[in-house]
Amino acid sequence: MSEKTAGVATAETRYEWTVEGMDCASCVAKARGAVERVSGVSGVEVSLMKERLRVSLDEARTRPEAVERAIGAIGYKTSARRRLDPEGAGEDASGREAEDHGACGCGGHDHRNDNRNDNGHGGHKDGDHKHGDSHSHAHDHDDPSERGQSWWRTGKGRLVILTGALLAAAWATELLVSPGISRWAFVAACLIGLFPVARRAFALLRAGMPFTIEMLMTIAATGALFIDASEEAALVVFLFAVGELLEGVATDQARSGIRSLVKLLPKTALLLESGRPREVPADSLAVGNEVLVRPGDRVPADGTVVAGSSGVDESPVTGESMPQTRSPGDDVFAGSINAEAALTIRVTREPSDNTIARIIRLVEEAEEARAPTERYIDRLSRVYMPFIVGIAVLVALVPPLALGLPWDVWIYRALALLLIGCPCALVISVPAAIASGLSSGARRGLLMKGGSVVEAAAATRLVAFDKTGTLTQGRPVVTDIVPFGSTPQAEVLMLAAAVENGSSHPLAKAILIRAENDGLALPAASAARALPGRGVVAELAGRGEIHVTSPAQALEAGRLPDDLEREASALENAGKTVVVVHGAEGPIGLVAMRDEPREDAARAIRELARLDVSAVMLTGDNARTAAAIGDVIGIEQRARLLPEDKLVAIRELSQGGPVMMVGDGINDAPALKQASLGVAMGSGTDVALETADAAILRDRVGDVAAMIRLARATMSNIHQNVAIALGLKGVFLVTSVLGITGLWIAILADTGATVLVTANALRLLAYDPVRAGGQSGT
Repeated sequence: MSEKTAGVATAETRYEWTVEGMDCASCVAKARGAVERVSGVSGVEVSLMKERLRVSLDEARTRPEAVERAIGAIGYKTSARRRLDPEGAGEDASGREAEDHGACGCGGHDHRNDNRNDNGHGGHKDGDHKHGDSHSHAHDHDDPSERGQSWWRTGKGRLVILTGALLAAAWATELLVSPGISRWAFVAACLIGLFPVARRAFALLRAGMPFTIEMLMTIAATGALFIDASEEAALVVFLFAVGELLEGVATDQARSGIRSLVKLLPKTALLLESGRPREVPADSLAVGNEVLVRPGDRVPADGTVVAGSSGVDESPVTGESMPQTRSPGDDVFAGSINAEAALTIRVTREPSDNTIARIIRLVEEAEEARAPTERYIDRLSRVYMPFIVGIAVLVALVPPLALGLPWDVWIYRALALLLIGCPCALVISVPAAIASGLSSGARRGLLMKGGSVVEAAAATRLVAFDKTGTLTQGRPVVTDIVPFGSTPQAEVLMLAAAVENGSSHPLAKAILIRAENDGLALPAASAARALPGRGVVAELAGRGEIHVTSPAQALEAGRLPDDLEREASALENAGKTVVVVHGAEGPIGLVAMRDEPREDAARAIRELARLDVSAVMLTGDNARTAAAIGDVIGIEQRARLLPEDKLVAIRELSQGGPVMMVGDGINDAPALKQASLGVAMGSGTDVALETADAAILRDRVGDVAAMIRLARATMSNIHQNVAIALGLKGVFLVTSVLGITGLWIAILADTGATVLVTANALRLLAYDPVRAGGQSGT
């Protein structure tokens, strides 16, 4: 974006910082709110998962240091400032880490290397939040040197220990000395513990965010001191510090599954040069490089095996528990472990675009796709806090003024009402569960791009599957070659392979592999073009235009005589896919291939049925082949569908409720986009993976049911969290007004609800949706 001043366009510079210690969605809102108030700042993006801030800055009006001061003023800390080029790649903009501007506090993790593989994804859209109404805890933030240390060595941990020791000393004074002296001990304990909270409260107030738990804490604790409730005031401050510590620890645990993925990648690789290995940094590898991976080593980059055969443990990346045998031609993931014999691997992806980097990027992008439930609760909380403050004022003023009741009693009750009214637990109830669900799924090869995807998956009642590469193995093999007339079999195969040469379609690969195995020399092809859903055509030297098409297309072109048509029908009835090779002079022959169903396909359909989810197969293959495969698997079929037909089918099926589409090819992309939820199989094309809302890395059909099961467990967890938050608030709001419960119970209820909600959400990290469905996981 750019502004115009006096008719002259002013260029803006994109900057990025690491912001340490953000623990929840409210931290993001507060950071955004503070930065958006800085003059000359636009395009603010804050990523909770990577603790990253990006802004567009008009340096004619303000400097980057102003952004850092704004973040520091609300208790956060910035480091590693970088200036970004238009593509999102960055360079150090300061020559050193940016100066720290915040108080010390809770732990995080080292981000200094996180930005290296960043491609500019993540953050929130500006319209998603209204920052003026922040409502949860701001947080003290640890010094980078504290990261990874035990909780008692962090800033929050030290604050809990200090306030706890002061409170214990005050109680000891009361027991051993006298109540008069102990009163001042409680006052000292309260003020010392309250100081960092009050400092943050007024910083947030100056930033335009008055309705925060820090401000309510400051008012409540100060008011309690004035009405001679110093013991309760000190206890409230201590419990608040404990709550913040537990929240920070819990949120850090929720992120640990994604952060640990970064550690899977080796720092170095053995690059083969003239057959000799040389150790180089793994991030310096380029596409086409060949690397040696010894037994016990981690694969340094996504690639294809070119020599050797070995069992590869892919569980760190996909969650697949059993090692998979990988031989020449097979793909391997960066971060997987070579278990048996040495492999030579050709790099097929840049280090910044390997599977792990893409997983991390998907999770970052998931932050933008907030669940509808989360948006609703966010809107509710914006009016909830001012409403509670108004009620508290009425409780403090009306009974004494209208009824002559004691001021201290009703001020005390109003202060308790302020504390119990904070919607912290309610606000964190949804994002905590979503974050845990996404992290649990990512560790098991189930990637979902945000809360809205989780809700859509939970609501799914029908799954539409592509056939080739999804329900089937995607590795068809040539089973029959039927020449027409006196044409040799080898010529039929040679011409088909020449036309298909260069294609990535599974059927084309099957033909090319058979031709290579038979040692056939292929003539040069030119002017090749695809006929979507029908076949391929190309010009071959000395042969003119040769078509490789479906029998229906050959019949329509008048190039499929009756005897060849009967042969094709017989092959299709056997569950084989048939293509016709024909040219201007007529038919040349048939090539039949068979792609076997995946081993778990039939079991997966039964799993879906147990979840009350129906399934249908959408395929461009002929009806007979579709029926042969579908009958084995136990699934309804719709055959002979072009890409646009699949789109129409999804629209039709969606009239009955939410539809999930699962596919892996380019021709599936429109249907993936049209469906309520598009899921790409992990071995699918980049187009499918980018278009889809979710991805399954293990290429297992059973993981579709696992994804739905995980989504439903997450939504159930959200409903439990909302019930806990609202239930506790409702009970203690009433008891506080009636005078049954006091200040320390109020803050315990608020802190307790937040901790209960977060702890409940963390249960999802241990939830295994595959085993929950009774599958072995292998």
